[in-house]
Amino acid sequence: MLKLIKRFNYRDLIYALACVVFIVAQVWLEMTMPQYMNKITVLIETPGSEMADVWKAGAMMLLCSLGSVTASVITAVISARLGSNLGFQLRGSLFTKVQSFSMEEIGNFSTASLITRTTNDIQQVLMFLILGLQMLIRAPITAVWAICKISGQEWQWSLATALSVLLIVSVVSVCIALTLPKAKRMQKLTDDLNRVTRENLNGLKVVRAYNAEKYQEGKFEQANEALKRTMLFQQRTMAFMMPSMMLVQSGLMLSVYWIGAALLGGVNSPEGRIALFGNMMVFSQYGLMIVMSFMMLVMPLIMLPRASVAAKRINDVLDTVPSIRDGKSSEGKEGVVGEIEFKNVSFRYPDAEEDVLHDISFTAKKGETVAFIGSTGCGKSTVINLVPRFYDATEGDVLVDGVNVKDYDRRSLRNKIAYVSQNAILFSGTVKSNIAYGDNGREAPSDEDVADAAETAQATEFIESLPEKYDDYVAQGGANFSGGQKQRISIARAIARKAEILIFDDSFSALDYKTDRILRKTLDEKCGDTTRLIVAQRIGTIRNADRIIVLDEGRIAGDGTHDELMKNCEVYQQIALSQLSQEELA
Repeated sequence: MLKLIKRFNYRDLIYALACVVFIVAQVWLEMTMPQYMNKITVLIETPGSEMADVWKAGAMMLLCSLGSVTASVITAVISARLGSNLGFQLRGSLFTKVQSFSMEEIGNFSTASLITRTTNDIQQVLMFLILGLQMLIRAPITAVWAICKISGQEWQWSLATALSVLLIVSVVSVCIALTLPKAKRMQKLTDDLNRVTRENLNGLKVVRAYNAEKYQEGKFEQANEALKRTMLFQQRTMAFMMPSMMLVQSGLMLSVYWIGAALLGGVNSPEGRIALFGNMMVFSQYGLMIVMSFMMLVMPLIMLPRASVAAKRINDVLDTVPSIRDGKSSEGKEGVVGEIEFKNVSFRYPDAEEDVLHDISFTAKKGETVAFIGSTGCGKSTVINLVPRFYDATEGDVLVDGVNVKDYDRRSLRNKIAYVSQNAILFSGTVKSNIAYGDNGREAPSDEDVADAAETAQATEFIESLPEKYDDYVAQGGANFSGGQKQRISIARAIARKAEILIFDDSFSALDYKTDRILRKTLDEKCGDTTRLIVAQRIGTIRNADRIIVLDEGRIAGDGTHDELMKNCEVYQQIALSQLSQEELA
């Protein structure tokens, strides 16, 4: 928790100091009121007292009460501002940190957990700061001040107060010890609930198509029930505290009056009785404040276990050192542009038992089209994911423009690359904002660039038919477009980037054969100087590539043109004959 509080800036620290000042002022005003109550009591019991003095003391009590309320309101406003500022900073820091993560770190935390940490965990911390810190600061000040006020009074009253405090501390300690492990488990269960919900929403079409609603409801109920049981245990345990506090508080008041009655019986003089009665009234108020101080600690202590777990989870993300570090180079070797070279590259996913790529070596020159084909799971996508450094090679070197990708500043490296993912990803906005998406280190694509890219990607026809054309709305994830339309917009986005290297990760799978053929032909004409890496399952998509690399269980099983591979690569022959007849291949 302290590590998160250290993220306050100087202005927030000034607000925090002001908050403490107003809390002290509030406590001082509340501590002053019992003294006026004692004065009023003495005045009423003393014969010949003026009514004006009673009204004057009452007015001072009223002013102290109003001042205390004002200080309390100001404290609450400042605390809310502090909490909001910290929430703003934490959400920004978490988002920025996650942006720097490689796929390895994202896989380690899981998407569902990262979402929970950015939302629910931060909310838990803010609730503790806004409500809990006020009480955590106020309670010790009030307790110490009240103890100083009653020091020197009858020892019997002090003993009763001490026993009451001891009982409160014992009850709170037991409850916290029981609920802390549950608080840790609760955040993990929230992650599970988030994961099940996301899976159901993302796969809603499949769920309905297979009539699996009951199965999904069962999964959700299981996660929900586990979270409910844990929360009920925590809430029931904490609910035991408040009645216990009230019992101790009432018992203390009865003890003070009972002891006071006994002491009054031993005093003979009227003046002594009046003084002792006034002291009893004051002591009862201060003793109540001491007990209330420990009761005030209950609320933050209820929130503290879950808030501390949430703070630790947030710090786990913020303290994670990304496995992929930036290099210092921003440019490739002089005179080398659009060249990719793999030198004896092997790769193993984190925590995997064996490599998924073995000794991969090839070179793609400027303007060449290099295609990758092979059976499912042979490592095609993994190869191209090493170029923009989504992962780093376990062994060997990946070079772009003659420089190892590990030596590049990632921003500079990715400015050289335009990437089309296997699943077409669109962002909420407009068609134009999706095509002109991203920062390539140069001027943003103009309207003309966007239109040219759409034309090359064979997307112009359906875009022009939209009501608002390029300004038409795109829903989250492109839900209002078909698979082929989303794929063409994604391809247009890559083309509009005007990068040295184009990477297509099975990005033509949703296109019909005619559109696929026209698009590839247009790419050859308009992007002839751009190096292209293409992962595909269809022979028709890659048969005209300058070079085709056949992968089999992570190894290169063939390397050459379509005609060469048809003669000397058995794996390629099997793939080709499974898709096309001999006549079509000829």
